[in-house]
Amino acid sequence: MKILHSTPTKDGYFMPAEYEHHTGCFMIWPERADSWQYGAVYARKAFADVAHAIAKSEKVTVFTSFEGYDTARKMLKDHIRVVEMSSDDSWARDVMPTFVKNSDGTIRGIDWGFNAWGGLYDGLYFPWDRDNRMARKVCDLLEVDVYDKRSFVMEGGAFHVDGQGTAIVTEACLLSKGRNPHMTKQDIEMELKQTLGVTHVIWLPCGIYEDETNEHVDNICTYAEPGHVILAWTDDREDPQYEMSRRCLEVLEHETDARGRSIRVTKLPMPAPVYVTEDECSGLIDFDGEPTRKAGDRLAASYVNFYISNGAIVMPRFNDENDDKAADILRNIFKNREIIQIDARNILIGGGNIHCITQQIPGGR
Repeated sequence: MKILHSTPTKDGYFMPAEYEHHTGCFMIWPERADSWQYGAVYARKAFADVAHAIAKSEKVTVFTSFEGYDTARKMLKDHIRVVEMSSDDSWARDVMPTFVKNSDGTIRGIDWGFNAWGGLYDGLYFPWDRDNRMARKVCDLLEVDVYDKRSFVMEGGAFHVDGQGTAIVTEACLLSKGRNPHMTKQDIEMELKQTLGVTHVIWLPCGIYEDETNEHVDNICTYAEPGHVILAWTDDREDPQYEMSRRCLEVLEHETDARGRSIRVTKLPMPAPVYVTEDECSGLIDFDGEPTRKAGDRLAASYVNFYISNGAIVMPRFNDENDDKAADILRNIFKNREIIQIDARNILIGGGNIHCITQQIPGGR
């Protein structure tokens, strides 16, 4: 493995879209007791369900600590690879490398700086040094070269690409003071263009209400195909999310992508607001003397936080009346993929969802 100090775009590399072919998927076994209730007993079942759904059509590797290895190996089917590697938590989307490739199909990784979504300003835990080392270790494991971008704080859930030159991000996240406060919006956009191989960046104003990542884009909006996005939506004008989604829709309706196409938007209904219960809170230990959840806290539940595997859409289920409606909408869009719904509340309690706990490895050579 070589550590590279150039840029992917300069070297002819770009990030392919998630709906393109994968060679595999990475996940991290949940163990952190202030993130996952009751010693992660319930979270592990949900993570295993996600891993098994994805493994129906692509290779899955799950990283775990020394202490968690035996449990992971017992709960995961034989064809899922389990690898010991230290981490601080289980957000594979944000701490794994972002993979780029060139026209020959050669794969390389990007090692972003990770500071737990805001560092000492408004980050969610400390320390995060083991998470910040994972991307490079993974590239070493895969024997692929890696770009050193640790000076630029970024997470995989903070952008989506169409594989044809366009990225979508949110201002709330990328311009937050805990990430790259020394950089202007134009500086950040240029960095994205140099690393993701895009020529156009669509800036949505915000994400999902109460999203602790400063409103990652992968919870509010994602690509279905070039020129077509899926947007989390509510018709409840009393919900703060209504205005947030409306503002995003307004941007998308007036945008074009890197190839000049207007953006077609499919609205994906949201579940009714999801709140943490007293019982769930009692299963979490405090972090630095303070509780990580309080009964009645609203969680950032969204069906948009799904994973596109080679053969399926692996999406959250919340035991809500919109579960079936959201699944039917995605079934109509992704006609050649199976729709697999996973009970996701025990992932959501940790602060994210299915897309947040996965990271695809694009197809290459």
